[in-house]
Amino acid sequence: MNKENVRALFSRLRADNPHPTTELVYHNPFELLVAVVLSAQATDKGVNRATAKLFPAANTPAAILDLGEDGLKQHIRTIGLYNSKAANLIRTCEILVQQHDGQVPRDRAALEALPGVGRKTANVILNTAFGEPTMAVDTHIFRVSNRTGLAPGKTPLAVEKRLLKTVPAEFALDAHHWLILLGRYVCTARKPHCGDCVIADLCQYKHKQPTGGG
Repeated sequence: MNKENVRALFSRLRADNPHPTTELVYHNPFELLVAVVLSAQATDKGVNRATAKLFPAANTPAAILDLGEDGLKQHIRTIGLYNSKAANLIRTCEILVQQHDGQVPRDRAALEALPGVGRKTANVILNTAFGEPTMAVDTHIFRVSNRTGLAPGKTPLAVEKRLLKTVPAEFALDAHHWLILLGRYVCTARKPHCGDCVIADLCQYKHKQPTGGG
């Protein structure tokens, strides 16, 4: 996709949704970290239902540690893989308390050193909590970037690097939210709703669907 079309693509996404953000409910960087860790192989709605009960009881590393692993499991047991996620979160809270004064670090290496936190999660925290222009490439962004021709790549890391080079600076902060929402609700995996897409004429997908995705 050429630079003119890339700029047009993001201009339209911005006009359609000027202030995009995550659909996870959070009030501080730690709550966001917990929510993102819980969201692996789970829906944002499911995570929000669990954290709506968890955060009033414990929304700091020290408070999570006071719950203990079994107590934490009771709050998140509706979420898939809750056993391993609880173990990761307890260890993460220990590291935050011991090494970071109970604060979420604004540093990629420090974030990726936390159990259950990979590159994608670190990018989400850096972008959403700290306002850094990172690209958290999940399955939605990977699909949209390849399908549209915006930033094709064979791996999430390849797509991430391509996006960082391709996305104009003025759109960089919000780009990953726009692309996630586009992939989640319009450019869906099995049946993209191309007729309802604001960037359909710019997209290079060879198998576009008619209005409504039929």
